Amino acid sequence: MVKRGPTYKHLVQQHLNILKKLQTRSGLFLASKKGVLTGYDKAWIRDNFYECLAFEVLGDWETVKKTYRAILDTFKKHEYKIDHAIAKKPEYPYEYIHPRYDPETFDEFWEDWGNKQNDAIGCILFKIGEIESKKKYKILKNKEDKRIVQKLVDYLSTLEYWHDPDSGIWEEEEEIHSSSIGACLAGLKMISKVKGIKVPKELIKKGQETLKTILPRESLKKFVDLALLSLIWPYGIVNKKQTEEILKNVEYHLLKKRGVIRYKGDHYYNKNPDKFSEEAEWTFGLSWLSIIYNKLGKKAKADQFLKLAEKTITKEGVPELYLSNTNKYNDNIPLGWSESLLIVAIYDVNKNHIKKAEVTNDFVN
Repeated sequence: MVKRGPTYKHLVQQHLNILKKLQTRSGLFLASKKGVLTGYDKAWIRDNFYECLAFEVLGDWETVKKTYRAILDTFKKHEYKIDHAIAKKPEYPYEYIHPRYDPETFDEFWEDWGNKQNDAIGCILFKIGEIESKKKYKILKNKEDKRIVQKLVDYLSTLEYWHDPDSGIWEEEEEIHSSSIGACLAGLKMISKVKGIKVPKELIKKGQETLKTILPRESLKKFVDLALLSLIWPYGIVNKKQTEEILKNVEYHLLKKRGVIRYKGDHYYNKNPDKFSEEAEWTFGLSWLSIIYNKLGKKAKADQFLKLAEKTITKEGVPELYLSNTNKYNDNIPLGWSESLLIVAIYDVNKNHIKKAEVTNDFVN
């Protein structure tokens, strides 16, 4: 079994401290440390969604609320742009809601970065809807908040998200991605539970029909992709058979020693000079698999993947990725997303061995 008791708590606290250092005064998190030359010292909408999951599982709702309030304020600042996209479907990437912002001013970063990322909107609708439905904690404070959330729904409607090619979770070539459709579908289903938010049933039906047609593929060009894990968790948008197919394909085709490659033929940090067959190994893939298997009740496999995830930890934290078959990692360290999923995995696997009140007192106060 994995680490228990004080060792477990120490490990969670260690990585929680690392993750907290990435949060700015506004509430938004940087993707990686300030000043990193890769461009990751910015706030991604999607990354903030994943970075907040650690605080949510540990019961730190004040941090979660602060971040989502900042995300809503970011959307409000660019409401004119959302209005324009609702009135007329965008023709160019810069007309879409951008995925990256200055964490203090909430200004967009304009350079081309695969800026059509529909899943980033879906994930925010999903989490706001999920939190609001619990009724204990609230993100939406007033009519202005609900107005901007409604516009995000209308935005996905105008895009016809179910067949709108986007750059997806990896911000690369525009395709129709299962992971993007699934994020939007999950977001629309969850936000539809919030009083005052109107989601036409046809929006949900179209997404379900398209997703059923594409799965278990990620896209026309990608048979299997690490991003498909999001459909299992956190979105829970696939059935048992689809879940089993996704896990089987990810483990067979993408699982490596120090992480999970994103997809076959991935050029990003591919250490082969011809960019072939030596894809980078993404660390958070191991934590992701641990979380999923734990939620499926397969404790032995959850332990197995958590042990592998713990082996990727360095003195600086958890990196984004390791170069293929090496112990060399890239400059995006710590990666907030990696830190967060590791915390969730450690907590999920060990939570039966520690009282919830003890966790709350140790990590939140």
